[in-house]
Amino acid sequence: MYVMALATDYDGTLAEFGEVREETLQALKRLRETGRRLLLVTGRELPDLKRVFPHTDLFDKVVVENGALLYTPETEEERPLAPAPPPAFIERLREKGVDRISVGRSIVATWEPHQTAALEAINELGLELEIIFNKGAVMILPSGVNKATGLKAALKEIQLSFLNVVAVGDAENDHALLRTCGCGAAVANALPALKDTADVVLEGARGAGVEELIERVMESDYALCANARHQVPIGEDDDGPVEMGPIDVLLIAGSSGIGKSTLATAISERLRERRCQFCVFDPEGDYQGLEGAVTVGDGSTTPTGNEVLDLLANPDDNVVVSALGFELKERPGFFAELMSDLSAFRARTGRPHWLIIDEAHHLMPASRDSASLALSHDRSGTIMVTVHPDTVSPDALRAVTAVAALGPKAREVIEDVCAAVGDAPPDGLDEPLEDDEVLFWRRSPPEPVRRIRVEQPRQARKRHTRKYAEGQLGEEASFYFRGPKNEMNLRAHNLMIFLQIAEGIDDKTWEHHLRRGDYSKWFEERIGDEELALETAGIEEDRSLSPAESRQRLAEAVRRRYTAPASEKD
Repeated sequence: MYVMALATDYDGTLAEFGEVREETLQALKRLRETGRRLLLVTGRELPDLKRVFPHTDLFDKVVVENGALLYTPETEEERPLAPAPPPAFIERLREKGVDRISVGRSIVATWEPHQTAALEAINELGLELEIIFNKGAVMILPSGVNKATGLKAALKEIQLSFLNVVAVGDAENDHALLRTCGCGAAVANALPALKDTADVVLEGARGAGVEELIERVMESDYALCANARHQVPIGEDDDGPVEMGPIDVLLIAGSSGIGKSTLATAISERLRERRCQFCVFDPEGDYQGLEGAVTVGDGSTTPTGNEVLDLLANPDDNVVVSALGFELKERPGFFAELMSDLSAFRARTGRPHWLIIDEAHHLMPASRDSASLALSHDRSGTIMVTVHPDTVSPDALRAVTAVAALGPKAREVIEDVCAAVGDAPPDGLDEPLEDDEVLFWRRSPPEPVRRIRVEQPRQARKRHTRKYAEGQLGEEASFYFRGPKNEMNLRAHNLMIFLQIAEGIDDKTWEHHLRRGDYSKWFEERIGDEELALETAGIEEDRSLSPAESRQRLAEAVRRRYTAPASEKD
């Protein structure tokens, strides 16, 4: 479920001549029964609204006075969102002959043609007020206060994102409301200009239109949010941009070191631009320091589900979940536990809008089924990143709607996905791939393969150092100090532990591995740092160095590259 709430105007939308018909009330009740929230957003003052509409308790929040006052029916709490009108302004209006005035907690309302007198009074008194029209009504409010700002305050209290809200209205004062929400709808009797603003124009007028919209929300859900506010660019080719929407599951795959994390980082930037909330599962520290996100966990501290959910409770916060502190074998279990919590959270809030799962073959291995992985039925809004798609759970791969295959083995990536899920390979795989191109295949609905130039991140990506410096490398990737007679078995599961052990072992053991070239071999093959391996090889070959000197020089080389300030490691 993606649409989590309906925000509706009152007069001319929900109501006709101030009254709401029974069929519309029943439709609102059905929508509530699906677990969605209801918000009423109106220009009326609260006492007037309660007088004509005794059913405010149907709504979770009521925004009145065109955004200036927030009312909670359950507790009857009233929270002003704007200052009271200046008494001098009201007096000046009366002096100018404006006799039809209604004064609320913040709003001052009258009718056309008194907007001219209102504007003169604002200018004469030097006030920061603005005039908003509503089908003949003239509303004067503090500058910047409108239905959209009132709705944002309401959504903050119930911890929903405006992207998960469908709004409906009919008049001039509904423009900001419709533009702000994830989908804006106009009833059939709406002004032509508002219909131009709306994403959806309903066939029904007033309450009948709201009933029609409610049925579409319950039947279509994601389809209502297929507009540009939800589309995220991945790249482009000669035919135009390639985008993904909230219903998609994207697989980014290819061999090591060819830009998978770089593409995921670029996508995270586009998500931020669209105010989409995202959560990154980061097993190896590749996203530490990602702009616009808070990182939970590091090489020495394991994250908890409560920490993650507490941060995600604010729709404006994005989270990177670092699993560096876990042993490799512990990560799938932690991921499954967190996914269970996140699935429940998404069912309540529709957020985070996107999950980015790096090293998906570790977290979602083919050896485990969807039940043990705690994969929810609805896996939309997910990006999986992997080197080995054939070792990812087939249950997870079957949910994939699009594949971005990078590097020289891009064709094999798509063929592996097809083999895992039982699809025939798509057309277009045989054409040669240029160095700056990526194969993009939309699996659902099926399309031929496209060759695209992908988005690039604007932020400078850091070297992936922390996972080697402080993380938990697997047993096969760790270094073992064994000595010349294999009499010890001291495991270094990261570079800092390596240096600590190196300082404490005897000279004979140190030199045994030094002369064999074990240190440079580990740096090259397991750490993946050819420059460090080359520098270490020079230390290993220098027979003039004492054990203490070679220890010191090697430690300096490691610390220079892995514990220097981040700005030096871009």
